Amino acid sequence: MTQADATRVLVIGGGIAGTATALGLHKAGHDVTVCEAHPDTAEDIGAFLTLASNGMRALAQLDATDAVTAIGFPLTSLRLLDSEGTEQAHAPLGDADDPALRYRCLRRGDLNAALQGEAVRRGIPLRHGARLESLRDGADGITARFADGTTATADLLVGADGLNSTVRRLITPGARPGYAGQRVYYGYTATTTDTAAATATDTALPPTTAADPAGAITMVRGSRAAFGYAVSPTGETYWFARVGGDPLPVGVPCEPAATLRDQLLPLLREDATPAAGLVAAADEAIMVTNATELPLGTTWRSGRVLLIGDAAHAASPATGQGASMALEDAVVLAKALRDLPDADSAFTAYERYRRPRVEHNITVSGGISRGTHTPSRPTPKTARPVEPDEALVRQLDWDTPLFVDPLDPPQLP
Repeated sequence: MTQADATRVLVIGGGIAGTATALGLHKAGHDVTVCEAHPDTAEDIGAFLTLASNGMRALAQLDATDAVTAIGFPLTSLRLLDSEGTEQAHAPLGDADDPALRYRCLRRGDLNAALQGEAVRRGIPLRHGARLESLRDGADGITARFADGTTATADLLVGADGLNSTVRRLITPGARPGYAGQRVYYGYTATTTDTAAATATDTALPPTTAADPAGAITMVRGSRAAFGYAVSPTGETYWFARVGGDPLPVGVPCEPAATLRDQLLPLLREDATPAAGLVAAADEAIMVTNATELPLGTTWRSGRVLLIGDAAHAASPATGQGASMALEDAVVLAKALRDLPDADSAFTAYERYRRPRVEHNITVSGGISRGTHTPSRPTPKTARPVEPDEALVRQLDWDTPLFVDPLDPPQLP
């Protein structure tokens, strides 16, 4: 593809989905520009996430592995504890034997910054402070108008602007995220020594996490809260708690860390697990958010516009697949626009491959959040890691052409 033939693509949203999509489109030879509403990369800097092996596989196809493995820390096994703190299972996690494909735990803001830095390094224009206000689909292309009065015109526009997507509101106003049944708390405990100190001052608190195996993420099936944590190589513990109940009121500022801590501790102290000790010793970077999801069947496209990532298929975080699904989106969309003869064919193929997979994730994750679906237990310690799905590997493999094959149906997670 020559520069004159390159499709001009405007990506709205410079988060994980948008920046990864820009990397993929640029690799495919397209002329891509990213417009991000926030003035810097610090959106959601307090939250963290895990990238699963499928997400890391997608990153590898975008040649972005090194940029991401320079931050965060790897996770190689999954432990399951019951409400008494007894280990029920401990199994390898994903492609644990391949350093490039291991699960990775990292702060969302750090991941945004790493991907944006990689985009800039490759010469992809990235404009901060560009808040979208309107779209006009005309004969010469799609024109975006921003809050500062400027405009940008392209052949195609990708809406990757997240849960509260402006692009989605403009093309399908009735599609709105709904509450998935849980509040999700995130926090950090600086060192296991801090946890030990908290335990010493409160006999109701459980043992510390000092003896946890390296590289493990531990899931706790508590009596009144689902809890998970992972200890970084420096001793900092990243933890989350999912709690049922009424949603947080929209538009109300997040309560102070001490208040959030007090909300959680009575629920966690009912169990003999490390959860209460970690929360009691946590620093002031505690935050809470509603678990939300978009309805199945949400419209993804209109004319020259396509939605991806959370803008198209936001799911409850219970399966931990949101960021990885967005990275898969980026690779499949870039391949579709590279391999198919026109944008309409590419968008059709993209949706055919992606919708069954991501909507299955919405359904499963929402079921876990509402308590109507029990996640599968990890396999026994002696089990071999599950092989990645061959159809998904083909879809993500950059050197394998993407085409619509009726004998190659999209695969579910």
